Amino acid sequence: MRSFSGTSHSWVAVAALASTITFAAGCGQVNGLKGRKAYKDANTAYQAQDYKKAAELYKTTVAADPDAKETLPAYFFLANSLDNLYKPSKKGDPANDQLMQDAVANYQLAADKLGASDNPDYKKLGKLSLQYLVAAYGADKLNDPGKAEPVLQSMIRNDPGDVANYFMLARLYEDAGVYDEAERMFIAAKDARPNDASVYTSLASFYNRQGRFDKTINALEQRAQKESNNPEAWQTIAVYYQDEARKDSRLKDNEKRDYIGKGLAAVDKALTIKPDYADAMTYKGLLLRLEANLEKDQKKQEALLKEAKDLQDKSDETRKKKAAGA
Repeated sequence: MRSFSGTSHSWVAVAALASTITFAAGCGQVNGLKGRKAYKDANTAYQAQDYKKAAELYKTTVAADPDAKETLPAYFFLANSLDNLYKPSKKGDPANDQLMQDAVANYQLAADKLGASDNPDYKKLGKLSLQYLVAAYGADKLNDPGKAEPVLQSMIRNDPGDVANYFMLARLYEDAGVYDEAERMFIAAKDARPNDASVYTSLASFYNRQGRFDKTINALEQRAQKESNNPEAWQTIAVYYQDEARKDSRLKDNEKRDYIGKGLAAVDKALTIKPDYADAMTYKGLLLRLEANLEKDQKKQEALLKEAKDLQDKSDETRKKKAAGA
């Protein structure tokens, strides 16, 4: 199964859900022997990734009884089978393009029918249908972000606590060059889930892509304040400082020193919390090497490089011990 922006649903995970729903459906009463058999065979074909056969069987299922509760998931799996049959490399071919149009129609039907159900598994598929509907409007498929926008806005209204929806809408705006709206969505996600680390790291990544380093660090520091005992939060700040000091050729030496110093302060906090944090040791060593490059005094430079090497050796040894223990 194809993944889509802002999510990470694997084929295995959804196929497993198909298996669960299939079992539940077998316990119910499906209107018509033809529809029941088609649904069972369709799920078997879907799990075998025979999407062409699955699509035809799901079509038979919904045609037999469009509103049979036991087989409502057929709409989602029909849509996704068609989605998987679509080839981006053949965009422009009428038959290929029709596959995606039919997938969109069935994702919408699935969202409407499954979202209204009181079955929690069906509701999950209803939500997933909307997410895949948004992906269908992406650049590699229908390339119609204008139709994805209202879907995402509706998803946010219906579930304001799900930050993934904010992220998807933010990336849609960012890809379209509407950066103010993208920023607004990332901030809205932070407001919706202020204790969720991902809202701060996603906002920081957005600012970093925009070249707004001060705001990048501000977002990461907000996260670290929320998770003051999380060494990874402080380590992430050090990573960004190291990367900026190394890559930004516009920085003057005093500005580089400032970034290196702040990066070292952050990584030291991470190591205070977790002394055996191998990644933090590595990044402290990288920061020290950057500091050595700016040092004019040869003895101080050598001392910095030795400390950096010792840290790398300690990091390597720590990783070996953990690997041996595992």
